[in-house]
Amino acid sequence: MTDFSIQAAEATKRMRQLFPATPLQRNDHLSNVYDADIWLKREDLSPVRSYKLRGAFNAMGKQADKDVFVCASAGNHAQGVAYVCRHLQKKGVIFMPVTTPEQKIRKTRLFGGDWVEVQLVGDYFDDTLRASQAYCQDVGGHFLSPFDDLDVIEGQATVTYEMLEQLDGPPDVFVVPVGGGGLSSSARRLLSERAPETEIFYVEPSGGKSLAAAVQAGAPVALAQVDTFVDGAAVAMMGVNTFTALKGIDADHVLDIPEDRICTTILDMLNTEGIVLEPAGALAVDALKDLKEQIKGKTVVCVSSGGNFDFERLPEVKERAQRYAGLKKYFILRLPQRPGALKDFLALLGPDDDIARFEYLKKSARNFGTVLLGIETSKPENFALLSQRLETAGMSIRDITGDEAMVDLII
Repeated sequence: MTDFSIQAAEATKRMRQLFPATPLQRNDHLSNVYDADIWLKREDLSPVRSYKLRGAFNAMGKQADKDVFVCASAGNHAQGVAYVCRHLQKKGVIFMPVTTPEQKIRKTRLFGGDWVEVQLVGDYFDDTLRASQAYCQDVGGHFLSPFDDLDVIEGQATVTYEMLEQLDGPPDVFVVPVGGGGLSSSARRLLSERAPETEIFYVEPSGGKSLAAAVQAGAPVALAQVDTFVDGAAVAMMGVNTFTALKGIDADHVLDIPEDRICTTILDMLNTEGIVLEPAGALAVDALKDLKEQIKGKTVVCVSSGGNFDFERLPEVKERAQRYAGLKKYFILRLPQRPGALKDFLALLGPDDDIARFEYLKKSARNFGTVLLGIETSKPENFALLSQRLETAGMSIRDITGDEAMVDLII
């Protein structure tokens, strides 16, 4: 084996001190849908429900002489560091934004126990990061980067190493989510040595295309704006070390997935398979929709990278999935202000049309009033039929579903 393969093998062996290998499972449902042999590397079944535990354990184990470990994170990295701190009995100070959901703060404290101190600083992650780095310097601790650290990258390589050990021969296609690049860069390095014939696809959210930007520029660049919905992969700039390993990849192997479409996959995996995936954890599975023709008859492994899903987000996920599928729309309806007008409107609804939102306040001295209307239906084409019936009845309606500012205001 070459150098990185040896490092990954040794890191994988050390990992068994902390937890058993996560399962590699064939998924019959996805295999049937895509006419391929689809396998899931279930990182959502690790002790902290994400692969971030691996990089933290590998990096901290190599810094055993340090008394204090410091990190900044609002999610899986924080939980991984906390878990390892308790295992190694090392003090950890974890900085999280003040806006971090209470569920994530609670889980971080639960994993770390008495070995971890959580400090809530800053409304935005950049403020949190600066505070954590300043604190780390003051106390002489070791700062744990979530991805751009060679020991962290080595630890994440154990995902791919395990996959190769578990599968009967290397896969034809390996699909991996991308945030800061720790997992993806380690996969490329290891597969280039162990299975160069395996085709790798890198998947990131449309609102955080840091890898695509780096590939185009030839170096990591900071995105002007990031959509944080896919919080496990929403990174403004990927790492320098991670991009060094990814430099030269084909741009057509970097896929971006709309956030709303990811929601359809989260719901499908939950309702059909009973698998709970966070948005970043669903990235690789969702990418199969774009790869359908390329993967027919092939062996494909997708990394389901995390399952830390807060079920309080489920209504939002359902809402976004319905809108993406064209099954829910929002309208501004111009309704005559006369007795019976509402009854006339209701009579125009189809048998599968369901009113999800209706806001109207009668205006004095006006012939028409404005209604904010939300409708759910069973088939996208039902909306065209409804629109035709409304126009025939002389009722003006305007679709505002695609107006991002308006939808953010009302939902």
